Amino acid sequence: MPPMRRHDWTGFAALIALIAAPVLAFRFGLAAAVAAFLLALLLAALTRYWSLRYPGPMPHLLRWTLHLPRGNHAPDKLLRVLRPRRGERILEVGPGVGIHAVKVAAALMPDGRVDTVDVQQKMLNDVMRRAIAANLENISVRRASASKLPFPDQTFHAAYLIGVLGEVKNAARALQELRRVLKPGGRLVVGEVLFDPDYIRLSSLQERAQEAGFRFEKKLGGRISYLARFRAA
Repeated sequence: MPPMRRHDWTGFAALIALIAAPVLAFRFGLAAAVAAFLLALLLAALTRYWSLRYPGPMPHLLRWTLHLPRGNHAPDKLLRVLRPRRGERILEVGPGVGIHAVKVAAALMPDGRVDTVDVQQKMLNDVMRRAIAANLENISVRRASASKLPFPDQTFHAAYLIGVLGEVKNAARALQELRRVLKPGGRLVVGEVLFDPDYIRLSSLQERAQEAGFRFEKKLGGRISYLARFRAA
C-alpha cells in the first residue's frame, strides 16, 4: 500500500499556502497574499477531486494526526452518541491507533467486546499496543476490508466509523455489510469532519444509509463536524 495518497500531498500544500498568505502580505504586499490564497483554493479543490476519484485509507505514516484535538469526534462524545452497554459486542471499522476503541472497550466491561477491522496491519498493531497499555483484554483486531466484513450475519449490537467511510472505495457496499452484521435494531454511528478531504455531507450520508437499510436517529454537532447515529431498520 503506498505510504502517501496523492491528495495527502496536495492537502498539505494547500495548508502551507494558506498559512503563508498572511506572511506574504506582511513581507510583499496584498497581491502576494491573494496569489497564495488562490493557490490554496486551487490545491484544496484538487485535493477534494483526487480524494473522491482515488479513495483510500489514511496511510500509517500520518497516524500522528489522529492525536490532534478531536472536537465532536472525541471518545467521550462518541460514547454519548453510541451509548455502549455492558455485555455488548461492538464493531469499529478503521480504528486508527485505537483512541476510540479503548474507551468503548472499557465501557463494555466486564463481559462486552470490541472487534476492530482495518486494511493496514500496522494500524491494528498500534491498536493492540494501546489495548495492552490500558490493560484491556476485550479488544480484538482483524485485517479486513469494510466492503467484505469477515463476520456472520447479525453479530453486533452496534458499529461505528470515525472519518473512515469516505476512504472506502465502495462506501455503499460497506454500509450494506454493516447492516448485514448488525443485529435487528443495531446502532451505527458515523463521524465526519469538513476539513477531511474524504468528508461526506450528512444529507448524502442519510441517503446512502437509508438505501442500505438504516433509519436516521440523531446527530451531535453541525455541518463542520458531526457524529450521526442510525438504527438498523
